[in-house]
Amino acid sequence: MPFVSIGGVTLHHRYRSGTGNARPIIFMNSLGTDFRIWDGVVSSLGDEMPTLVYDKRGHGLSDIGGVNSIFDHVDDLCGLIDHFDLGRVVLCGLSVGGLIAQGFYARRPEGVEALILCDTAHKIGTTESWNTRIATVESKGIQEIADGVLKMWFTPAFHAERSADLDGCWNMLTRQALAGYIGTCAAVRDADFTEAVHRIAVPTLCVVGDQDGSTPPALVRSLADLIPGARFEVIRDAGHIPCVEQPEALTTLIRDFVASLPEERQAHG
Repeated sequence: MPFVSIGGVTLHHRYRSGTGNARPIIFMNSLGTDFRIWDGVVSSLGDEMPTLVYDKRGHGLSDIGGVNSIFDHVDDLCGLIDHFDLGRVVLCGLSVGGLIAQGFYARRPEGVEALILCDTAHKIGTTESWNTRIATVESKGIQEIADGVLKMWFTPAFHAERSADLDGCWNMLTRQALAGYIGTCAAVRDADFTEAVHRIAVPTLCVVGDQDGSTPPALVRSLADLIPGARFEVIRDAGHIPCVEQPEALTTLIRDFVASLPEERQAHG
């Protein structure tokens, strides 16, 4: 079974070793989702490069584990990388996953080959907005906010044309563990990498859906502007989760970005 204990927290994961010489790429999912949101991207990449997806603590089939800060998630990522002896990696994080990637770089910059920051920012939301969400979910459950969240996740076209996929995403969101969801909300609320991202010194790609209602293009662009030399790309006809809505477009950006890394960076050893 694809489970591993990291610091006493059991994490659900899927690792594919790949056949190429590119560095491993690790995908981190967004709040209220599990690693299946990356299925379209990972499937398209095939064996081109090693890939690791996992359910962060409090989500999917992983332990709730208790979340006090974004660095609890960073601890898990450090443990996974050490467990698989991956060395230097490419990190691809969506929303809170992008915050985890930034936190990992702040702690272990020598372990990062490159960053792909999807629909995320150096700081997401306000203390007031997160406290309001937490209070609502605590009193009425995730289902109370689910419809509004899905409007930010996906475009009107997705809502109109992909009803089965929309239902599946609603199920995934509302079935997340309440404690894990609330703990991660608080972790996002308190995370602020505004100063830290100035020190990022690896190739970085910032990506956003053109209709993202959670981290709009202007916000993601502001992140890219803070990171020296970062590349900024907008995916058309996508909301907050382009890996579900436009996986082919995101895969193309990832593939081209990894291919653009210097050869000495890509080679193992």
